[in-house]
Amino acid sequence: MSRIPVLSTKDANLFTRLIYRIARRRYGAVPEPFAVIARHTGLLAAGAVHELAVEKASRTLPVNVRQIASYRVAVRLACSWCVDFGTMLQKHDGLDIERLKHIDEYATSPLFSRQERLALAYADAMTESPVTVTDEQVAELEREFGRKGVVELSYQIALENLRGRLNSALGIPEQGFTSGEACRVPLPGAA
Repeated sequence: MSRIPVLSTKDANLFTRLIYRIARRRYGAVPEPFAVIARHTGLLAAGAVHELAVEKASRTLPVNVRQIASYRVAVRLACSWCVDFGTMLQKHDGLDIERLKHIDEYATSPLFSRQERLALAYADAMTESPVTVTDEQVAELEREFGRKGVVELSYQIALENLRGRLNSALGIPEQGFTSGEACRVPLPGAA
């Protein structure tokens, strides 16, 4: 249970009920962070618009690179909700989720491509406190993904740091998106 209780549908205003309905349709359940943030309708609206805009705009990097970098941040921050949700997103994108068990060995594991290893090391450097990103690291990423790709990767990693730190501070636990224990999220296109 989170440190701030979720806002129930019966206590929600019309706008929040609409957000909950869209979330249920999209994910099979209302993600608990939405239901906690719903206590501040303005931030719920801002967050929803921001997340949709970022999702729409993030098309430069290969999906596997973007997803694995975000997942790494979730693991580093020990955000169980983010790890659970991130695993589900990778599953829905058709990515190999079994290899996630080996994320800590990414630097030497053949389960991760060169591009993924670069993104994972960058996620580690950006998630350190203080940040340990180097000029050489950014230059190598730029050669691999271009300037637009480096900006997108940096943004995605920073955004996952925001999500993970917010969820951890509010004590939002995993919700069972992967296991189906708390809710059953259908694969895209499934009946």
